[in-house]
Amino acid sequence: MPSVILGLALLAFWLYCLFDVITTPDSVIRNLPKLLWILIVVFLADIGGVFWLLFGRPKASGSTVVPYGPQGAFGTRQDVPQGGVPRGPDDDPEFLRHLERRLRDDD
Repeated sequence: MPSVILGLALLAFWLYCLFDVITTPDSVIRNLPKLLWILIVVFLADIGGVFWLLFGRPKASGSTVVPYGPQGAFGTRQDVPQGGVPRGPDDDPEFLRHLERRLRDDD
């Protein structure tokens, strides 16, 4: 039973590292190109995952990393100000004005 749990934990770690490599933008990956990191994590499994975490993953900085910059997958990200820290919709005056207009139009 412990070997099954260990195997599942290693599989989860490998999947986490693989997903992390795939979703990390090319511009912030360290030391090697993204495709090479994917191959290392896929073929070296758990050791490749450790290498990715130590040598390839972007170093943490003081600010939040926005994976796709100001342009999100579905258009402009309105919830990310210049500082890179997401804010809630209730902090965005433009969103509140738009919401108020929609509510008035529905009445």
